[in-house]
Amino acid sequence: MIFKPVQLGREALDPETLAADKQHCRRIGPCGVGKKALYLNSFYLDRRYYITYPSITRAFKRVAMSQGGFSRKGIFASIPYLVVQYDGGKEKQCNFKYEEQVDQLLACLEQEHPEIKRVSAAAEERLAQRERERAARKKPELSPEAQKTIRALQEAADYLEQKPELSLELSQSAKRKRAYQCSKPSYRWVALAITVLGLVSLVFGVSLFLQGSGSFGIYFALFGLAAIFMFSGASVLPTAQNNKKVVMGRSDRALQAMETYLQTYTAFPVPARYAHPIVLRRMIRAVEEGKAVHIPEALEAVKQDLKALNADVEVDQEEYDEVVTIKPMFLNENYR
Repeated sequence: MIFKPVQLGREALDPETLAADKQHCRRIGPCGVGKKALYLNSFYLDRRYYITYPSITRAFKRVAMSQGGFSRKGIFASIPYLVVQYDGGKEKQCNFKYEEQVDQLLACLEQEHPEIKRVSAAAEERLAQRERERAARKKPELSPEAQKTIRALQEAADYLEQKPELSLELSQSAKRKRAYQCSKPSYRWVALAITVLGLVSLVFGVSLFLQGSGSFGIYFALFGLAAIFMFSGASVLPTAQNNKKVVMGRSDRALQAMETYLQTYTAFPVPARYAHPIVLRRMIRAVEEGKAVHIPEALEAVKQDLKALNADVEVDQEEYDEVVTIKPMFLNENYR
């Protein structure tokens, strides 16, 4: 190893075990999930630190939102972080470039280490409060047909959660497809102009540095502007990983993988394009609250709820997380 990971938790790994575990860990963004430890990044280096799993109490996503963040407007709409709490109160926050990578890492942890909590203490309390509110809305007695529907939906949700990466990729590819389809061509020209400004700032800064003129403040400002403009513009410009063929192909592959997985399940309750545990859980809630009795009615109730949630409706963080996960799948299919 060029850089030996730095121990963060109370438990250390011997050098041979650490080297082998890091080498074979599942790399997700700048972090990694090994058999013995979780590997976390510093600001500059990937997988710079490690924490053994017995030391970890919580690992959850934190999203820093700028103004307009929830509407996905603006260049710097959100900054995703992975937060790991360990040793009874210590905390390490890791920045990610893509929010979906944080989701992938947490899904991997859910499979490998279900004992680690994946929400913050505050979110855990909010979720408990929501469950109490939902329990109050449930009908005291359900018909045998409604109970049968709930059992079928719960069994289907359990089946999907055996391979959470399929539902995760179905949702993420749908979000990427929706964002690409809603992106106006004019945005790419703006992104190109921003990138050019970044290049101009970079060239001007380098020329001043080589000439020995200017001050540290000027260099800092020019190189900082160059980085900001180039990174923000490049995220919108078409690239090898950001073009119509790649985006649509990813969505098609995700749907095909889900359809293949569901072939062994007799009479799955929803189409493969909507096969996500959150969809099924919301259908269960619709039945429990008396909005539906049978599966088609429950799915229609979910569709109506999603249609009613637009930019003018205010929801809490947990509801927002659910909606942004599944709504693109319905929008891409026009709710059919």
